[in-house]
Amino acid sequence: MSNATPQQERLVQDAARALGRAGLVHAFGHCSLRLDAQHFLVCAAQPLDLVGTQAGTVCRIGAPLPDGVLGEVRVHSAIYARRADVGAICRIMPPALMALSTQGIVPAPRHGIGAYFDALPLWPDPRLLRDDAAAEVLAAMLGAGPAIVMRGNGAVVVGDSMEKAATLAWFLEDAARVERDIRAMGLPVDQGLLDAAETADRQVWNGRVAERMWAWLTRP
Repeated sequence: MSNATPQQERLVQDAARALGRAGLVHAFGHCSLRLDAQHFLVCAAQPLDLVGTQAGTVCRIGAPLPDGVLGEVRVHSAIYARRADVGAICRIMPPALMALSTQGIVPAPRHGIGAYFDALPLWPDPRLLRDDAAAEVLAAMLGAGPAIVMRGNGAVVVGDSMEKAATLAWFLEDAARVERDIRAMGLPVDQGLLDAAETADRQVWNGRVAERMWAWLTRP
């Protein structure tokens, strides 16, 4: 079995603390990092604010989860198996997105940060993903996108690096915040949307977008 390096362990621990500090998770949530084509490292099975320096667990992609690993981590395995481009995954429970999802609403691209999510799929089942078949279907529904919203159950966000996955997790909740506020103000939901060209032009990573966001999320 592949082993995680100290640097990889620390990256997952930093991401866990960052997600907790940003309010994107509470007692529930997890994050993972691809190690190679067959393995990934998932954070310790703790509330992410409490992970500290606890070592994660190495899991084999497409294999049964090791003892002590949370059941929904099978979603990570299914996504890594399907998406060779995915290097990290964040399973989050952010409040604005959660509220919208209970009504079957996903954020639309209304501002620069929201432009990264122009066609968000909605997983309609609010139950926990505790079997491999459901995890496979969710991974297929995610497709090639950066995130999938889960009705009344948060979201799964992916990136080619941990820095990008965590950045997109924060961006998704900010998009949900804007969507919620627009609707709360009673404004027309079909106005103020970014058009296709504006959306595409904002889906960029140059200018150290992820690096700056990661530095802010992991600040001392």
